Amino acid sequence: MNLQNIFGTKYPIIQGGMANIATGEFAAAVSNAGGLGTIGTGGMKTEEEVRKNIEACKNLTDKPFAVNIMLLNPNADEVAELVIEYKVPIVTTGAGNPAKYIDKWKENGIKIFPVVPTSSLAIRMERLGVDGVIAEGTEAGGHIGDISTMALVPQVCDAVNIPVIAAGGIADGRQMLAVKALGAEGVQIGTSLLVAEECPIHQNFKEKVAKAKSTNIVVTGRIGGIPVRLIKNKMSNEYIKKEKEGWEKEQLEIFTLGGLKKAVIDGDVENGSLMAGQVVGQVNEIRPVKEILDGLYNGYLKELEKIKCL
Repeated sequence: MNLQNIFGTKYPIIQGGMANIATGEFAAAVSNAGGLGTIGTGGMKTEEEVRKNIEACKNLTDKPFAVNIMLLNPNADEVAELVIEYKVPIVTTGAGNPAKYIDKWKENGIKIFPVVPTSSLAIRMERLGVDGVIAEGTEAGGHIGDISTMALVPQVCDAVNIPVIAAGGIADGRQMLAVKALGAEGVQIGTSLLVAEECPIHQNFKEKVAKAKSTNIVVTGRIGGIPVRLIKNKMSNEYIKKEKEGWEKEQLEIFTLGGLKKAVIDGDVENGSLMAGQVVGQVNEIRPVKEILDGLYNGYLKELEKIKCL
């Protein structure tokens, strides 16, 4: 089924639920530009904070939007109830199993799209009755799995009979066409939106993304089993050094505590966590979110026409 029909959007493009970045205001901007804006609740500590962001989004757009819930967060139960209270049309989930919420969400007409890093998890989600899955490859920014988007998407598409959305390593029409050819119904993007004028990250972070090359990207946490993809800086270099020295996972977590907020809010590009994906080398211009989404989709259509002419 056409993803635009499922979501009620102009484009088959979802905003990633980036913690501390995907605010209600930013989600509204994405939805107004034709995509599916997403409120990322991962960095929201209280029910009231989530409530304010949902209300802000509803006040700024009459278009559909989603809420992303990190299921391991202590406030997941409260957020699961809030999406029902506010009649949020779509929920995306990560870091946990949404099983205990699914029946109630579906009773209230909410569409459910968990993020999955493997085909086996996609199969489990389909059995639980979700409406679709977001197959996120290791090219993505932030917390990542091991399988690349090119390998993951066709495996997930072959394994399930529900819509699959591709994420990780998508920044232009060529990449969107590629994952569509692999069977995906649409795409989720994150790194591309970091340079949107409406994106609420600090200008220092935004400029760092715009100037970075893909060779500036590194993964921390490989040894400890908690890999995170980000732009190299003083913090990432120190982290990798300490990891090789044998620091325990708990010590490393304390070392990076608040790192994302340092980057997003304070603009500390040396000691903050500059989460970004491998496509950062393609994302080199700060511009309105509408231009980013229009460019991605129109680029896809242009590449599709080229293929038809072969």
